[in-house]
Amino acid sequence: QVQVVESGGGLVQPGGSLRLSCQASRSMFIIYDMGWYRQGPGKQRELVATITSSGDTKYAESVKGRFTISRDNAKNTMYLQMNSLKPEDTAAYYCKANGRVGYSGIIDDYWGQGTQVTVSS
Repeated sequence: QVQVVESGGGLVQPGGSLRLSCQASRSMFIIYDMGWYRQGPGKQRELVATITSSGDTKYAESVKGRFTISRDNAKNTMYLQMNSLKPEDTAAYYCKANGRVGYSGIIDDYWGQGTQVTVSS
């Protein structure tokens, strides 16, 4: 069973920073793309940023210039550095890892349980 676990959420004031982490743990788990998604109160889940295994990144327009996605392939870990946070960034943030267990495994998406980020004064 692949486990995807997010951490690093919390309460922060507007203009502050947080760093989220996501680790996928399972022996022989081969990860391709990874991404951060968020779901605010009363809203649908939306893409925040993605990163390929080679490091290519994409961002939602709303976070460009403020958020930075990165990953450490050796540790099966992905990060999201969030700066200049705004109240509208308040949401549950979810990690998704696309991969397979062993080269004969089926490629699938694996989601974490989410970590809450609240931006408020």
